[in-house]
Amino acid sequence: MKAEFKIPTELDEIALVNYQKFMRTSKGSTDNEFVCQKMIELFCGIRLRNVLEFKWSDVKELTVHFGEMFKERPKFQHRFKIQDTEFGFIPDLENISFGEFIDLSKNITDVDNWNKAMAVMYRPITDTKGDKYSIEDYKGSNTYSEVMKFAPLGVTLGANVFFWTLRNDLLNSSLSYLKTIMNKENNLQTLAQKLNLTDNTHGIHQFMQSLMETSSSLEMSLDYQYESVLCGYLLKSKSEILRMKK
Repeated sequence: MKAEFKIPTELDEIALVNYQKFMRTSKGSTDNEFVCQKMIELFCGIRLRNVLEFKWSDVKELTVHFGEMFKERPKFQHRFKIQDTEFGFIPDLENISFGEFIDLSKNITDVDNWNKAMAVMYRPITDTKGDKYSIEDYKGSNTYSEVMKFAPLGVTLGANVFFWTLRNDLLNSSLSYLKTIMNKENNLQTLAQKLNLTDNTHGIHQFMQSLMETSSSLEMSLDYQYESVLCGYLLKSKSEILRMKK
């Protein structure tokens, strides 16, 4: 009797927890065949022993299929459901509490903690008025971290990219503003005094350099977040995958 399974056609059909398991499996592995088989096991919800019965040509075809799925950046989604509970993204991300910001920044950089980051960004909707809604007050990332393991992967990736883009845009805006002041006043001493840095230009130079380095770091972090989504095994070209065990 052949095992029955469903092949996902979009990222939202894959639970975050299965992606986390796959990333742990693929990290540092040099056994491409095993990683491809684990990917099918986790993304299709089928036992590994059944995957081992597949023709190698079918394994390669499914690997190419998943590679195509991961090529497009997922769209940001304000709301989604896990069973009967509807979760909403923080309505005003720019005005989140310091605790929320710290928990989100700490957990969003590690795939294993993305469920905790999701528990900060999304919480149960308590009230809805048209397109607007209210969500539960924040009680810590552990409140819904286990539930968020079953968040749709597409929602998770879209939220991550949105958050990193927003952080980078805010930082670039601050950097651009400071540069405008410098050009307008042409006086580093005045700018340093406005920012309460130091009594000389040394502090402002350090401050500007720090902002630029942080901006560059955030851009790389955003690239990393997305590239980690398109991990090495899913970024393989079709020709490379098809050459495996040919």
